[in-house]
Amino acid sequence: RVPPGLGARSASAHPPNRLPAPRNRPEGKVLETVGVFEAPKQHGKYETGQLFLHSVFGYRGIVLFPWQARLYDRDVASPVTEKSENAAGHGSKEVKGKTHTYYQVLIDARDCPHISQRSQTEAVTFLANHDDSRALYAIPGLDYVSHEDILPYSSTDQVPIQHELFERFLMYDQTKVPPFVARDTLCAWQEKNHPWLELSDVHRETTENIRVTVIPFYMGMREAQNSHVYWWRYCIRLENLDSEVVQLRERHWRIFSLSGTLETVRGRGVVGREPVLSKEQPAFQYSSHVSLQASSGHMWGTFRFERPDGSHFDVRIPPFSLESNKDEKTPPSGLHW
Repeated sequence: RVPPGLGARSASAHPPNRLPAPRNRPEGKVLETVGVFEAPKQHGKYETGQLFLHSVFGYRGIVLFPWQARLYDRDVASPVTEKSENAAGHGSKEVKGKTHTYYQVLIDARDCPHISQRSQTEAVTFLANHDDSRALYAIPGLDYVSHEDILPYSSTDQVPIQHELFERFLMYDQTKVPPFVARDTLCAWQEKNHPWLELSDVHRETTENIRVTVIPFYMGMREAQNSHVYWWRYCIRLENLDSEVVQLRERHWRIFSLSGTLETVRGRGVVGREPVLSKEQPAFQYSSHVSLQASSGHMWGTFRFERPDGSHFDVRIPPFSLESNKDEKTPPSGLHW
């Protein structure tokens, strides 16, 4: 399959196994070939150094390392006899998590301007343990990609991905498959920042053919006015599984803190956008942040969508936990390798 945004003309312009560059070009321009498709893995994991196209957003990327996450899919009913804990403690459904592979990847900087269905180039953010309490570190061009979103390819280019961390993290070794292997700096970076990179839970739910996927991450804790403030980021992907064009108009969040507070947030769109989900561009992804004056809590809510005839419908955001695991994690001291 050709990722949305590549267009049929790019696939037909090459033999079946040739891989066109995933950049939206003006009509009449020739697409360049960047590599050769490989068969997607039905079983097992992709290795560090695997080149790929993102099947939804169409960018070129390279795998740094895998994460094992628990996927709580509310569309998959658990057997009645099982008494598994609801992932976030709210709602009537019981959800049993299953293990699923995600990957930490680098995004090719050349493709970032052309990923129109992202609110921004994905970045990993976390609080740093510095005297400046406002310090927020962001590592741009990092993403988390589900196993099924990877379309693997190979290339003879020794620097096939343009990213400031590529040559710091990986080196070319023609005797290996794939021929890009982790440097010691990548291993040290992963170990040092593990708590802020780790993806542990993924939550998913579909309402009227709109699938919402949420991945929360703990960012760190700050002391403010003699109290502790805990921060999380959360990544949300909206996918239209139908052919009807819909547009996101409003968000409605409920945020429960372990301290006993319940906050309601309403607003237009998300991150200043009201994305349209169509057959040509069926997905939109964004990240945001939330803080609590308690070490844990829950979030859930709805997105309101509009159909072409002007009617509206609400799409459920699956409940998810905000956990700090504060006893296990010490804030990082910044980006040093």
